[in-house]
Amino acid sequence: MEPTKVVLADQEIPRQWYNIQADLPTPMSPPLHPGTGQPVTAEDLAPIFPMNLIEQEVSQERWIDIPEPVLEKYLLWRPSPLCRARNFEKLLDAPVKIFYKYEGSSPAGSHKPNTAIPQAYYNKVFGVKRLSTETGAGQWGSALSMACAMFGLECRVFMVRVSYDQKPYRRMMMNTWGAVCFPSPSDQTEAGRRILAEHPDSPGSLGIAISEAVEDAVAHDSSRYSLGSVLNHVCLHQTIIGQEAQKQFEKIGLYPDVVIGCAGGGSNFAGLALPFVRDKIHGRNIDIIAAEPTSCPTITRGPFAYDFGDLAMTTPLLAMHTLGHDFVPAPIHAGGLRYHGMAPIVSHLVKENIVEARSYNQIETFDAGIKWARTEGFIPAPETNHAIAAVVEEALRAKEEGKEKVILVNFSGHGLIDLMAYDAYFSGKLTNYELPEEGIKRALEAIEYREAFGFNFDPSHLHWQMVDPARFIREFPDRIYHVHMKDAALQLD
Repeated sequence: MEPTKVVLADQEIPRQWYNIQADLPTPMSPPLHPGTGQPVTAEDLAPIFPMNLIEQEVSQERWIDIPEPVLEKYLLWRPSPLCRARNFEKLLDAPVKIFYKYEGSSPAGSHKPNTAIPQAYYNKVFGVKRLSTETGAGQWGSALSMACAMFGLECRVFMVRVSYDQKPYRRMMMNTWGAVCFPSPSDQTEAGRRILAEHPDSPGSLGIAISEAVEDAVAHDSSRYSLGSVLNHVCLHQTIIGQEAQKQFEKIGLYPDVVIGCAGGGSNFAGLALPFVRDKIHGRNIDIIAAEPTSCPTITRGPFAYDFGDLAMTTPLLAMHTLGHDFVPAPIHAGGLRYHGMAPIVSHLVKENIVEARSYNQIETFDAGIKWARTEGFIPAPETNHAIAAVVEEALRAKEEGKEKVILVNFSGHGLIDLMAYDAYFSGKLTNYELPEEGIKRALEAIEYREAFGFNFDPSHLHWQMVDPARFIREFPDRIYHVHMKDAALQLD
Protein backbone atom coordinates (compact mmCIF):
# COMPACT_ATOMS: atom_id res chain seq x y z
CA MET A 1 0.00 0.00 0.00
CA GLU A 2 1.29 3.44 -0.90
CA PRO A 3 1.77 5.69 2.14
CA THR A 4 -0.73 8.41 3.03
CA LYS A 5 2.05 10.62 4.39
CA VAL A 6 5.60 10.96 3.15
CA VAL A 7 7.77 12.34 5.94
CA LEU A 8 11.39 13.47 5.84
CA ALA A 9 13.66 13.12 8.86
CA ASP A 10 15.12 16.26 10.42
CA GLN A 11 18.50 15.58 8.86
CA GLU A 12 16.90 15.48 5.39
CA ILE A 13 15.72 19.09 5.54
CA PRO A 14 17.12 21.14 2.61
CA ARG A 15 20.09 23.21 3.74
CA GLN A 16 20.01 25.71 0.88
CA TRP A 17 17.38 27.89 -0.76
CA TYR A 18 17.01 27.68 -4.53
CA ASN A 19 17.28 30.82 -6.68
CA ILE A 20 15.40 30.45 -9.99
CA GLN A 21 17.18 33.47 -11.49
CA ALA A 22 20.23 31.29 -12.15
CA ASP A 23 18.18 29.11 -14.54
CA LEU A 24 15.83 31.54 -16.28
CA PRO A 25 15.98 31.29 -20.11
CA THR A 26 15.65 35.09 -20.31
CA PRO A 27 16.61 37.54 -17.54
CA MET A 28 14.04 39.44 -15.53
CA SER A 29 13.53 43.17 -15.98
CA PRO A 30 15.23 45.01 -13.11
CA PRO A 31 13.35 47.17 -10.60
CA LEU A 32 13.65 50.87 -11.46
CA HIS A 33 14.20 53.95 -9.35
CA PRO A 34 11.01 56.04 -9.76
CA GLY A 35 12.99 59.28 -9.83
CA THR A 36 15.71 58.39 -12.32
CA GLY A 37 14.14 55.53 -14.28
CA GLN A 38 17.41 53.63 -13.82
CA PRO A 39 17.81 50.21 -12.17
CA VAL A 40 17.81 50.55 -8.39
CA THR A 41 21.06 50.11 -6.50
CA ALA A 42 21.72 48.50 -3.14
CA GLU A 43 22.14 51.98 -1.68
CA ASP A 44 18.64 52.92 -2.89
CA LEU A 45 17.16 50.02 -0.91
CA ALA A 46 19.31 50.43 2.21
CA PRO A 47 16.86 52.67 4.16
CA ILE A 48 14.18 49.98 3.80
CA PHE A 49 15.97 46.60 4.00
CA PRO A 50 19.16 45.34 5.67
CA MET A 51 22.07 44.83 3.30
CA ASN A 52 22.19 41.04 3.83
CA LEU A 53 18.64 40.71 2.45
CA ILE A 54 19.35 43.18 -0.35
CA GLU A 55 22.21 40.90 -1.42
CA GLN A 56 19.74 37.99 -1.66
CA GLU A 57 17.25 40.16 -3.55
CA VAL A 58 19.73 40.81 -6.37
CA SER A 59 21.67 37.54 -6.23
CA GLN A 60 22.08 35.40 -9.34
CA GLU A 61 23.61 32.49 -7.40
CA ARG A 62 21.70 29.22 -7.80
CA TRP A 63 22.01 28.09 -4.18
CA ILE A 64 22.10 30.18 -1.00
CA ASP A 65 22.99 28.52 2.30
CA ILE A 66 20.38 28.54 5.08
CA PRO A 67 22.00 29.79 8.32
CA GLU A 68 22.07 27.34 11.23
CA PRO A 69 19.95 29.57 13.54
CA VAL A 70 17.25 29.61 10.83
CA LEU A 71 17.42 25.83 10.37
CA GLU A 72 17.02 25.38 14.13
CA LYS A 73 13.76 27.36 14.06
CA TYR A 74 12.57 25.59 10.87
CA LEU A 75 12.93 22.24 12.63
CA LEU A 76 10.11 23.18 15.02
CA TRP A 77 7.76 22.03 12.24
CA ARG A 78 9.80 21.32 9.12
CA PRO A 79 10.11 19.22 7.06
CA SER A 80 6.35 19.43 6.51
CA PRO A 81 4.54 16.28 5.36
CA LEU A 82 3.55 15.44 1.81
CA CYS A 83 0.10 13.85 2.08
CA ARG A 84 -2.10 11.84 -0.28
CA ALA A 85 -5.70 13.10 -0.50
CA ARG A 86 -7.25 9.66 -1.03
CA ASN A 87 -10.73 10.54 0.21
CA PHE A 88 -10.89 13.64 -1.95
CA GLU A 89 -9.83 11.50 -4.89
CA LYS A 90 -12.74 9.14 -4.21
CA LEU A 91 -15.18 12.03 -4.12
CA LEU A 92 -13.96 13.36 -7.48
CA ASP A 93 -13.93 9.87 -9.01
CA ALA A 94 -11.23 10.85 -11.49
CA PRO A 95 -8.05 9.04 -12.64
CA VAL A 96 -5.80 11.22 -10.48
CA LYS A 97 -3.49 10.93 -7.51
CA ILE A 98 -3.68 14.11 -5.46
CA PHE A 99 -0.86 15.05 -3.09
CA TYR A 100 -0.69 18.14 -0.91
CA LYS A 101 2.19 19.80 0.90
CA TYR A 102 0.74 20.61 4.32
CA GLU A 103 2.04 24.04 5.35
CA GLY A 104 -0.61 24.45 8.05
CA SER A 105 1.67 22.62 10.48
CA SER A 106 3.75 25.72 11.29
CA PRO A 107 3.10 27.47 14.64
CA ALA A 108 1.42 30.34 12.79
CA GLY A 109 -0.67 27.93 10.69
CA SER A 110 0.63 28.80 7.22
CA HIS A 111 3.68 28.91 4.94
CA LYS A 112 4.57 32.46 6.01
CA PRO A 113 7.13 31.56 8.74
CA ASN A 114 9.36 30.10 6.00
CA THR A 115 10.41 33.68 5.20
CA ALA A 116 9.47 35.43 8.45
CA ILE A 117 12.13 33.54 10.38
CA PRO A 118 15.04 34.27 8.01
CA GLN A 119 13.95 37.90 7.64
CA ALA A 120 13.88 38.36 11.41
CA TYR A 121 17.26 36.61 11.71
CA TYR A 122 18.99 38.69 9.01
CA ASN A 123 17.62 41.93 10.47
CA LYS A 124 18.78 40.90 13.95
CA VAL A 125 22.35 40.17 12.88
CA PHE A 126 22.41 43.46 10.92
CA GLY A 127 21.61 45.34 14.12
CA VAL A 128 17.98 46.23 13.45
CA LYS A 129 15.81 46.57 16.58
CA ARG A 130 12.34 47.01 15.13
CA LEU A 131 10.41 45.77 12.07
CA SER A 132 7.33 47.27 10.41
CA THR A 133 5.17 45.32 8.00
CA GLU A 134 1.77 44.99 6.39
CA THR A 135 -0.58 42.03 6.37
CA GLY A 136 -3.69 41.11 4.42
CA ALA A 137 -5.55 38.22 6.03
CA GLY A 138 -3.10 38.18 8.94
CA GLN A 139 -1.04 35.09 8.12
CA TRP A 140 2.05 37.18 7.38
CA GLY A 141 1.57 39.56 10.29
CA SER A 142 1.21 36.70 12.76
CA ALA A 143 4.20 34.86 11.27
CA LEU A 144 6.48 37.90 11.49
CA SER A 145 5.23 38.61 15.02
CA MET A 146 6.26 35.10 16.02
CA ALA A 147 9.63 35.38 14.30
CA CYS A 148 10.37 38.75 15.93
CA ALA A 149 9.56 37.24 19.34
CA MET A 150 12.01 34.42 18.62
CA PHE A 151 14.84 36.85 17.77
CA GLY A 152 14.03 39.65 20.23
CA LEU A 153 12.77 42.32 17.82
CA GLU A 154 9.91 44.78 18.14
CA CYS A 155 7.17 44.33 15.54
CA ARG A 156 4.50 46.73 14.22
CA VAL A 157 1.87 45.42 11.80
CA PHE A 158 -0.52 47.38 9.57
CA MET A 159 -3.43 45.04 8.82
CA VAL A 160 -5.84 45.69 5.95
CA ARG A 161 -8.98 47.09 7.58
CA VAL A 162 -11.47 44.60 6.16
CA SER A 163 -9.38 41.67 7.42
CA TYR A 164 -8.74 43.42 10.75
CA ASP A 165 -12.52 43.33 11.23
CA GLN A 166 -13.14 39.91 9.67
CA LYS A 167 -10.31 38.06 11.43
CA PRO A 168 -9.94 39.34 15.03
CA TYR A 169 -8.18 36.20 16.19
CA ARG A 170 -5.28 36.78 13.83
CA ARG A 171 -4.50 40.13 15.43
CA MET A 172 -4.84 38.45 18.82
CA MET A 173 -2.17 36.00 17.69
CA MET A 174 0.05 38.97 16.81
CA ASN A 175 -0.59 40.50 20.24
CA THR A 176 0.20 37.16 21.91
CA TRP A 177 3.60 37.15 20.20
CA GLY A 178 4.21 40.73 21.35
CA ALA A 179 3.43 42.75 18.21
CA VAL A 180 1.31 45.88 17.90
CA CYS A 181 -1.35 45.69 15.17
CA PHE A 182 -3.13 48.67 13.57
CA PRO A 183 -6.07 48.63 11.11
CA SER A 184 -4.97 50.10 7.78
CA PRO A 185 -5.60 52.81 6.73
CA SER A 186 -4.67 54.12 10.20
CA ASP A 187 -4.01 57.42 11.93
CA GLN A 188 -0.41 56.35 12.62
CA THR A 189 1.06 57.55 9.30
CA GLU A 190 0.66 60.41 6.87
CA ALA A 191 -0.34 57.93 4.13
CA GLY A 192 -3.07 56.45 6.34
CA ARG A 193 -4.41 59.82 7.47
CA ARG A 194 -4.60 61.01 3.87
CA ILE A 195 -6.65 57.97 2.83
CA LEU A 196 -8.98 58.29 5.81
CA ALA A 197 -9.58 61.96 5.03
CA GLU A 198 -10.65 61.08 1.48
CA HIS A 199 -12.33 57.72 2.22
CA PRO A 200 -13.30 57.38 5.91
CA ASP A 201 -14.89 53.96 5.27
CA SER A 202 -12.03 52.56 3.17
CA PRO A 203 -11.76 48.75 3.49
CA GLY A 204 -8.03 49.15 2.95
CA SER A 205 -5.71 47.27 0.64
CA LEU A 206 -2.28 45.73 0.77
CA GLY A 207 -1.02 48.64 -1.31
CA ILE A 208 -2.18 51.09 1.37
CA ALA A 209 -0.83 48.95 4.22
CA ILE A 210 2.58 48.68 2.51
CA SER A 211 2.73 52.48 2.21
CA GLU A 212 2.06 52.82 5.92
CA ALA A 213 4.59 50.17 6.93
CA VAL A 214 7.35 51.64 4.75
CA GLU A 215 6.66 55.15 6.08
CA ASP A 216 6.70 53.85 9.65
CA ALA A 217 9.98 52.00 9.10
CA VAL A 218 11.96 54.85 7.55
CA ALA A 219 10.75 57.32 10.19
CA HIS A 220 12.37 55.45 13.09
CA ASP A 221 16.01 54.74 13.90
CA SER A 222 17.18 51.09 13.96
CA SER A 223 14.00 50.13 12.09
CA ARG A 224 13.47 48.39 8.75
CA TYR A 225 10.56 47.22 6.64
CA SER A 226 9.71 43.55 6.09
CA LEU A 227 7.57 42.21 3.24
CA GLY A 228 5.82 38.85 3.29
CA SER A 229 5.47 38.25 -0.45
CA VAL A 230 6.28 39.58 -3.95
CA LEU A 231 10.03 40.22 -3.64
CA ASN A 232 12.75 37.86 -4.87
CA HIS A 233 14.24 37.09 -1.46
CA VAL A 234 10.80 36.19 -0.10
CA CYS A 235 10.17 33.72 -2.93
CA LEU A 236 13.71 32.40 -2.40
CA HIS A 237 13.05 31.52 1.25
CA GLN A 238 9.82 29.74 0.36
CA THR A 239 11.57 27.31 -2.03
CA ILE A 240 12.18 25.00 0.90
CA ILE A 241 8.59 23.82 0.26
CA GLY A 242 9.18 22.62 -3.30
CA GLN A 243 12.59 21.17 -2.49
CA GLU A 244 11.11 19.04 0.29
CA ALA A 245 8.31 17.94 -2.03
CA GLN A 246 10.81 16.78 -4.65
CA LYS A 247 12.65 14.67 -2.07
CA GLN A 248 9.36 13.21 -0.88
CA PHE A 249 8.19 12.27 -4.37
CA GLU A 250 11.55 10.67 -5.00
CA LYS A 251 11.00 8.44 -1.95
CA ILE A 252 7.80 6.99 -3.47
CA GLY A 253 8.96 6.92 -7.07
CA LEU A 254 6.47 9.47 -8.42
CA TYR A 255 6.62 12.89 -10.03
CA PRO A 256 3.73 15.37 -10.45
CA ASP A 257 2.15 16.08 -13.82
CA VAL A 258 0.51 19.24 -12.42
CA VAL A 259 1.70 21.64 -9.69
CA ILE A 260 -0.85 24.09 -8.25
CA GLY A 261 -0.78 26.92 -5.73
CA CYS A 262 -2.91 29.95 -4.94
CA ALA A 263 -1.41 33.31 -5.84
CA GLY A 264 -1.91 36.72 -4.25
CA GLY A 265 1.55 38.23 -4.07
CA GLY A 266 3.11 34.97 -5.24
CA SER A 267 5.22 33.63 -2.37
CA ASN A 268 3.51 30.34 -1.49
CA PHE A 269 2.99 29.54 -5.16
CA ALA A 270 6.62 30.34 -5.94
CA GLY A 271 7.82 28.35 -2.94
CA LEU A 272 6.21 25.15 -4.18
CA ALA A 273 6.56 25.78 -7.90
CA LEU A 274 10.05 27.18 -8.49
CA PRO A 275 12.02 23.94 -7.96
CA PHE A 276 9.63 22.29 -10.44
CA VAL A 277 9.94 25.27 -12.81
CA ARG A 278 13.65 24.48 -12.94
CA ASP A 279 12.79 20.94 -14.07
CA LYS A 280 10.38 22.31 -16.69
CA ILE A 281 13.00 24.70 -18.02
CA HIS A 282 15.33 21.74 -18.44
CA GLY A 283 12.79 19.70 -20.40
CA ARG A 284 10.38 18.09 -17.95
CA ASN A 285 6.75 17.95 -19.13
CA ILE A 286 4.76 19.50 -16.30
CA ASP A 287 1.89 22.00 -15.98
CA ILE A 288 2.31 24.68 -13.31
CA ILE A 289 -0.82 26.63 -12.39
CA ALA A 290 -1.32 29.75 -10.26
CA ALA A 291 -4.88 30.17 -8.95
CA GLU A 292 -6.13 33.68 -8.15
CA PRO A 293 -9.54 35.29 -7.38
CA THR A 294 -11.77 36.71 -10.13
CA SER A 295 -12.21 39.83 -7.96
CA CYS A 296 -8.48 40.55 -8.04
CA PRO A 297 -7.29 38.87 -11.28
CA THR A 298 -3.82 40.38 -11.29
CA ILE A 299 -2.21 37.85 -13.63
CA THR A 300 -5.15 36.80 -15.78
CA ARG A 301 -6.38 40.31 -16.57
CA GLY A 302 -3.78 42.81 -15.43
CA PRO A 303 -1.15 44.10 -17.89
CA PHE A 304 2.52 43.28 -17.44
CA ALA A 305 3.98 46.67 -16.59
CA TYR A 306 6.30 48.65 -14.38
CA ASP A 307 4.25 49.75 -11.39
CA PHE A 308 4.67 50.71 -7.76
CA GLY A 309 4.18 48.11 -5.06
CA ASP A 310 2.19 50.50 -2.87
CA LEU A 311 -0.40 53.25 -3.06
CA ALA A 312 1.87 56.09 -1.91
CA MET A 313 4.43 55.25 -4.62
CA THR A 314 7.30 54.84 -2.15
CA THR A 315 8.62 51.56 -3.54
CA PRO A 316 10.77 50.99 -6.63
CA LEU A 317 8.95 50.35 -9.90
CA LEU A 318 8.57 46.60 -10.34
CA ALA A 319 8.07 44.77 -13.66
CA MET A 320 4.99 42.70 -12.86
CA HIS A 321 1.39 41.97 -13.68
CA THR A 322 -0.63 44.74 -12.04
CA LEU A 323 -4.12 46.14 -11.67
CA GLY A 324 -2.68 49.55 -10.79
CA HIS A 325 -1.09 50.60 -7.51
CA ASP A 326 -4.23 52.55 -6.48
CA PHE A 327 -6.48 49.51 -7.00
CA VAL A 328 -8.63 48.64 -3.95
CA PRO A 329 -9.96 45.08 -4.33
CA ALA A 330 -13.42 43.92 -3.35
CA PRO A 331 -13.63 42.80 0.31
CA ILE A 332 -13.48 39.06 -0.32
CA HIS A 333 -12.58 36.72 2.54
CA ALA A 334 -9.34 35.53 0.90
CA GLY A 335 -7.58 38.62 2.24
CA GLY A 336 -4.14 37.23 1.42
CA LEU A 337 -4.99 37.34 -2.30
CA ARG A 338 -6.15 40.98 -2.36
CA TYR A 339 -3.03 42.57 -3.85
CA HIS A 340 -2.85 44.69 -7.00
CA GLY A 341 0.49 43.25 -8.17
CA MET A 342 2.23 39.91 -8.54
CA ALA A 343 5.74 38.78 -7.72
CA PRO A 344 8.06 39.83 -10.56
CA ILE A 345 9.42 36.26 -10.67
CA VAL A 346 5.93 34.78 -11.13
CA SER A 347 4.94 37.53 -13.59
CA HIS A 348 8.05 36.86 -15.66
CA LEU A 349 7.33 33.12 -15.77
CA VAL A 350 3.75 33.76 -16.92
CA LYS A 351 5.00 36.17 -19.58
CA GLU A 352 7.41 33.49 -20.81
CA ASN A 353 4.56 30.90 -20.92
CA ILE A 354 6.32 28.68 -18.38
CA VAL A 355 3.57 29.14 -15.78
CA GLU A 356 -0.19 29.41 -16.37
CA ALA A 357 -2.64 31.48 -14.32
CA ARG A 358 -6.36 30.89 -13.77
CA SER A 359 -8.95 32.75 -11.73
CA TYR A 360 -11.84 31.44 -9.61
CA ASN A 361 -14.82 33.10 -8.00
CA GLN A 362 -15.33 33.17 -4.26
CA ILE A 363 -18.25 30.77 -4.00
CA GLU A 364 -16.73 28.02 -6.16
CA THR A 365 -13.57 28.15 -4.07
CA PHE A 366 -15.53 27.70 -0.85
CA ASP A 367 -17.48 24.85 -2.50
CA ALA A 368 -14.16 23.16 -3.18
CA GLY A 369 -12.78 23.88 0.28
CA ILE A 370 -15.82 22.43 2.03
CA LYS A 371 -15.64 19.27 -0.09
CA TRP A 372 -12.00 19.01 0.99
CA ALA A 373 -12.82 19.51 4.68
CA ARG A 374 -15.58 16.88 4.56
CA THR A 375 -13.30 14.29 2.99
CA GLU A 376 -9.77 15.09 4.21
CA GLY A 377 -10.67 16.66 7.56
CA PHE A 378 -8.44 19.72 7.34
CA ILE A 379 -10.30 23.03 6.97
CA PRO A 380 -8.42 25.12 4.37
CA ALA A 381 -7.79 28.85 4.57
CA PRO A 382 -9.90 30.82 2.06
CA GLU A 383 -6.73 31.49 0.05
CA THR A 384 -5.94 27.76 -0.11
CA ASN A 385 -9.47 27.12 -1.37
CA HIS A 386 -8.49 28.75 -4.67
CA ALA A 387 -5.78 26.16 -5.20
CA ILE A 388 -8.22 23.37 -4.31
CA ALA A 389 -10.71 24.73 -6.87
CA ALA A 390 -7.95 24.40 -9.47
CA VAL A 391 -7.33 20.82 -8.32
CA VAL A 392 -11.01 20.03 -8.86
CA GLU A 393 -10.87 21.53 -12.35
CA GLU A 394 -7.75 19.55 -13.27
CA ALA A 395 -9.19 16.31 -11.90
CA LEU A 396 -12.42 16.70 -13.87
CA ARG A 397 -10.41 17.51 -16.98
CA ALA A 398 -8.38 14.32 -16.48
CA LYS A 399 -11.65 12.40 -16.16
CA GLU A 400 -13.01 13.87 -19.39
CA GLU A 401 -9.76 13.11 -21.22
CA GLY A 402 -9.35 9.67 -19.67
CA LYS A 403 -5.79 10.52 -18.61
CA GLU A 404 -4.10 9.52 -15.38
CA LYS A 405 -2.43 12.42 -13.59
CA VAL A 406 -0.45 13.08 -10.45
CA ILE A 407 -1.45 16.46 -9.00
CA LEU A 408 0.53 18.35 -6.36
CA VAL A 409 -1.09 21.26 -4.52
CA ASN A 410 0.24 23.57 -1.84
CA PHE A 411 -2.02 23.52 1.22
CA SER A 412 -0.71 26.94 2.19
CA GLY A 413 -2.56 27.27 5.50
CA HIS A 414 -5.40 26.02 7.65
CA GLY A 415 -8.67 27.94 8.05
CA LEU A 416 -9.27 27.60 11.77
CA ILE A 417 -8.91 31.36 12.22
CA ASP A 418 -11.12 31.99 9.17
CA LEU A 419 -14.36 30.42 10.35
CA MET A 420 -16.24 33.71 10.03
CA ALA A 421 -15.72 33.32 6.28
CA TYR A 422 -17.22 29.84 6.38
CA ASP A 423 -20.12 31.19 8.45
CA ALA A 424 -20.74 33.78 5.73
CA TYR A 425 -20.78 30.98 3.15
CA PHE A 426 -23.24 28.80 5.09
CA SER A 427 -25.54 31.74 5.83
CA GLY A 428 -25.67 32.72 2.16
CA LYS A 429 -23.88 36.04 2.68
CA LEU A 430 -20.97 35.30 0.37
CA THR A 431 -21.21 36.82 -3.09
CA ASN A 432 -19.04 36.56 -6.18
CA TYR A 433 -17.07 39.57 -7.35
CA GLU A 434 -15.92 40.00 -10.92
CA LEU A 435 -13.53 42.78 -11.91
CA PRO A 436 -15.41 44.81 -14.55
CA GLU A 437 -13.75 46.08 -17.72
CA GLU A 438 -13.70 49.52 -16.09
CA GLY A 439 -11.17 48.04 -13.68
CA ILE A 440 -8.89 47.10 -16.57
CA LYS A 441 -9.16 50.63 -17.95
CA ARG A 442 -8.25 51.92 -14.50
CA ALA A 443 -5.13 49.72 -14.47
CA LEU A 444 -4.04 51.30 -17.77
CA GLU A 445 -4.69 54.76 -16.33
CA ALA A 446 -2.54 53.93 -13.30
CA ILE A 447 0.42 53.20 -15.58
CA GLU A 448 -0.40 56.28 -17.67
CA TYR A 449 -1.18 54.31 -20.84
CA ARG A 450 2.52 53.86 -21.54
CA GLU A 451 2.96 52.25 -24.93
CA ALA A 452 5.44 49.70 -23.62
CA PHE A 453 2.73 47.90 -21.64
CA GLY A 454 -0.12 45.78 -22.86
CA PHE A 455 -2.11 42.58 -22.33
CA ASN A 456 -1.49 38.90 -22.82
CA PHE A 457 -4.76 38.00 -24.60
CA ASP A 458 -5.96 34.56 -23.52
CA PRO A 459 -9.63 33.94 -24.43
CA SER A 460 -9.87 30.90 -22.11
CA HIS A 461 -9.28 33.12 -19.06
CA LEU A 462 -11.88 35.61 -20.26
CA HIS A 463 -14.48 32.86 -20.77
CA TRP A 464 -14.02 31.63 -17.20
CA GLN A 465 -14.70 35.16 -15.97
CA MET A 466 -17.76 35.60 -18.21
CA VAL A 467 -16.02 38.26 -20.31
CA ASP A 468 -16.70 38.30 -24.05
CA PRO A 469 -13.31 37.97 -25.82
CA ALA A 470 -14.65 39.71 -28.92
CA ARG A 471 -15.73 42.69 -26.83
CA PHE A 472 -12.34 42.73 -25.12
CA ILE A 473 -10.65 42.98 -28.53
CA ARG A 474 -12.94 45.86 -29.49
CA GLU A 475 -12.26 47.67 -26.18
CA PHE A 476 -8.46 47.25 -26.17
CA PRO A 477 -7.35 46.67 -29.79
CA ASP A 478 -4.10 48.61 -29.38
CA ARG A 479 -3.15 46.97 -26.09
CA ILE A 480 -3.03 43.29 -27.04
CA TYR A 481 0.68 42.56 -27.41
CA HIS A 482 0.69 38.79 -27.03
CA VAL A 483 -1.80 35.98 -27.67
CA HIS A 484 -1.93 32.70 -25.78
CA MET A 485 -4.41 30.21 -27.28
CA LYS A 486 -5.53 26.88 -25.85
CA ASP A 487 -8.65 24.74 -25.53
CA ALA A 488 -11.14 25.66 -22.80
CA ALA A 489 -14.50 24.25 -21.73
CA LEU A 490 -17.17 26.35 -20.03
CA GLN A 491 -19.98 24.59 -18.18
CA LEU A 492 -23.03 26.74 -17.40
CA ASP A 493 -25.16 25.71 -14.40
